[in-house]
Amino acid sequence: MKIHNLWADEKGESHWRDIEVEYVDTTRAGRLSKRLPATGIIFREVQPDYDLDWHPAPRRQYIINLDAGVQITASDGEARKIGAGEVILVEDVHGKGHLSKAIDGKVRNCIFVPID
Repeated sequence: MKIHNLWADEKGESHWRDIEVEYVDTTRAGRLSKRLPATGIIFREVQPDYDLDWHPAPRRQYIINLDAGVQITASDGEARKIGAGEVILVEDVHGKGHLSKAIDGKVRNCIFVPID
């Protein structure tokens, strides 16, 4: 499984990279990663005309899109379309941040899982 990771370098420039989930156990029910830290869960509903200007992430957190996509542009210019069912780890909590824009023309439900 791949997780999109948006992070910021020491100059505050945001960039994309991919993180591969490492599975450490196999059970009858499937493969499992190690248990990762989290501090809560936040449910979010985003309107179909969502178009947010430059902003850093409010905290380090996973974002899990449930039913629609979003386009996120890093400050280095790379844009990714993150679809339903995909996971992002946002860590660009300083610097210029990123752009976020709705792409599917419908309400997007997602889950934030803060890790700090």
